[in-house]
Amino acid sequence: MVRPYLVAHEREEARRQRGRRRALWLAVHGIDIGPQVIHGVEVTA
Repeated sequence: MVRPYLVAHEREEARRQRGRRRALWLAVHGIDIGPQVIHGVEVTA
């Protein structure tokens, strides 16, 4: 049996990893999506 909070943590980490991989793939193809929040301040394009 697995605790629900452990499963939720693993899913959240997998989601963040997918986002990092997507950003890297786009950067390789010349598309800069950059962070939307830097040091807690929302950055506009």
